[in-house]
Amino acid sequence: MICLSVLVGFLLVLTAEARVGNSSELEFCCETEQCLLFDLICKTDDYEVRHYDSANWVSTKETSWFPDIAAIKAFKRLLAYIAGNNIKMTAPVLVKHTPTSFWQPGTCTMSFLLPVEHQKNPPKPTDAKVYTKEMPDMNVYVRSYGGWMMSWTEKNQADNLRNDLDKVGAEYKESFHYSAAYNSPMKLFNRHNEVWYLVEDEPMCTSSEELDLD
Repeated sequence: MICLSVLVGFLLVLTAEARVGNSSELEFCCETEQCLLFDLICKTDDYEVRHYDSANWVSTKETSWFPDIAAIKAFKRLLAYIAGNNIKMTAPVLVKHTPTSFWQPGTCTMSFLLPVEHQKNPPKPTDAKVYTKEMPDMNVYVRSYGGWMMSWTEKNQADNLRNDLDKVGAEYKESFHYSAAYNSPMKLFNRHNEVWYLVEDEPMCTSSEELDLD
């Protein structure tokens, strides 16, 4: 565990600024010129632990009883922002999910990563529902999966990751999580999606299978 702490600290020193770079550096990010890059801290049979540097995003919120409808509205709003400012699409598209009560509509917070040339001075949005923000550097637990990211599939994958993390006693922020999409609707096969939970305390890099053998 001490060695892992040193490794994480070393990565934080090396990567003080946003790492938005060429998509060729990521095998699964191949539809846009630029992607959000990361440092892999460790990988188990169930998940990865990654470090992401702080980066600027353009975001919007949409509330609806139907998550997929909210996502479509949010996506169109952000698409209008980048199209109006001649900004190229990047990956991933992030969606922040915050649990709500059964009788309350859900809020979808969607974010587009700003490319390198707009990281420091992003164009000011003209739509009051659109805003730019800096997301701080973070360590995240990541579960990858294929297919289409629909509300029910995303929830199932998020629940699976939570179960895997709970089995090994990992500490993570339970109040929200992110889904990350890397593909356009036009791509039919070999799609890549992810679920992220933010790491709290030390990253846990032991799989449930390894614990069972002890």
